[in-house]
Amino acid sequence: MASSSGDTPGASGELQAVEVTAEDGSGRSTTTTVRYRETGDGRPIVLLHGVGLDAKHISWKHVIPHLEADHRVIAPDLPGHGDSGKPNIRYTTDYYVDVLSGLVEKLDLDRPSVAGISMGGAIALGYALEEDVERLALIDSYGLGADASWRPMASVALRMPVVDQFVWNTMGVNRGTVRDTLRGYMTQATEEFVTEIHEVLQDDDCGRTLRRWQRSEFGACGFRTCYLGQLSDLGVPTLLVHGDDDTLLPAAWSERAHDRLPDSQLHVLDDCGHWPPRERPATFNRVLAEFLAS
Repeated sequence: MASSSGDTPGASGELQAVEVTAEDGSGRSTTTTVRYRETGDGRPIVLLHGVGLDAKHISWKHVIPHLEADHRVIAPDLPGHGDSGKPNIRYTTDYYVDVLSGLVEKLDLDRPSVAGISMGGAIALGYALEEDVERLALIDSYGLGADASWRPMASVALRMPVVDQFVWNTMGVNRGTVRDTLRGYMTQATEEFVTEIHEVLQDDDCGRTLRRWQRSEFGACGFRTCYLGQLSDLGVPTLLVHGDDDTLLPAAWSERAHDRLPDSQLHVLDDCGHWPPRERPATFNRVLAEFLAS
């Protein structure tokens, strides 16, 4: 069952599409339709959402209208999510970095700023380590640690037949199960947010994307993607934002990254979980806008 994007006729910017070719985790070159919302004028910034439960209209719902007065804002649905194509491939972080490279090239963006949350942060960081960007913003970012306490159990469950599909289906039974799920990620979730996540959970293809990426990234001994050893070589001005109550990816990851990056700012938000742009939208928007303008 396919879900709608959640974008409304009054949403900022136009929904557009490009064809992007990238190499998946099996080494196959795949061309996919990437749909994105573009709005505003000024220096470009690309906003990258997280994996599975996320999409452009979820993490960036309140960010896009806040930035559009001063920036050309591009918010894509990454393949396997939202309005974009959902090919039956092996999703990896490297694949998504390749997708971002193709999108930047297709849109002819000159040294864009890039912001990413969770998996999107790892994509943004991986891209910044390979290509020129103006500024980099990492929000509760994956890719800043080699392991987490919950990873061994998740790794085993992902390799048990039916279990991973069952978890996705259980989360999306009704709004009550969605609320219960979000309590593990956030300090608070509005009813609007619960409804948006419930809609995503009705799309089995998004669940397949999540499982494929997790199977690739959650190894027997740790996470596949960890950029810690390369941070000292990154000269790009970098903003790190993290919720102090993030139980998925701890704030200590961003604090350690801040110590290693040559040029960075760190903001740890009190009473906030894994989704600062939705849990603390006013504070997050102010911090991001000030960073981009500095």
